[in-house]
Amino acid sequence: MKQLGLVGMAPGPNTSKPHPQHKIYPYLLREVDIIRPNQVWSTDITYIRLPRGFVYLVAIIDWYSRKVLSWRLSNTMDAGFCVDCLEEAIKTYGRPMIFNSDQGSQFTSDAFTEVLIQNGIAISMDGRGRALDNIFVERLWRTVKYEEVYLKQHSNIQDLLMGLTQYFQFYNQDRWHQSLAYKTPDEVYKTAIGGGAMIVDKFNETGLTSEPVQQNWDSAIQLECEQDSILN
Repeated sequence: MKQLGLVGMAPGPNTSKPHPQHKIYPYLLREVDIIRPNQVWSTDITYIRLPRGFVYLVAIIDWYSRKVLSWRLSNTMDAGFCVDCLEEAIKTYGRPMIFNSDQGSQFTSDAFTEVLIQNGIAISMDGRGRALDNIFVERLWRTVKYEEVYLKQHSNIQDLLMGLTQYFQFYNQDRWHQSLAYKTPDEVYKTAIGGGAMIVDKFNETGLTSEPVQQNWDSAIQLECEQDSILN
């Protein structure tokens, strides 16, 4: 099995373990129309198996364009690499209106949420057991693993780091998405920013719904789920 790159189906590390003393924030994205870049960012952690153990990958994506804004690798589940990833994304791309994550202890930690609060970013968290609340990051993990990790079988963390650096550049700049009308994340993000899509939002009393509606987000989520069903 080792020579063929096969592993058993036993569960890997739990990357979304909550902390009983951390505050859990409500999910803010139901019935919200995503109409521009930097309106909603989202994050998650996944594990990658290496010959001598596991490493952990965190990434932040822009929901509108699916662009990977920043990412980090770590050999521990400490919140520090997630905070570094968040601070890099904000420094490079500015602030989103809403930031969504699961209820993992890294994202509910004071170190992580304080960065969001200090930057005036609304905090949203998935409901327990609701993977579809963060469907676009889940889809990203599937893509990264099937197109990079499982094919390359990286031997160590340095090799994996180089491989992911090249892959995320390809993902953002060259890999088109059917749900983005066969455009790349970079193309959608840059076109929307440069083309005046950063419109002034008209908020209702919750401060979360924007007009005019430029995209049917329910249809986009359905398309992602249908693509996963086909791959399965």
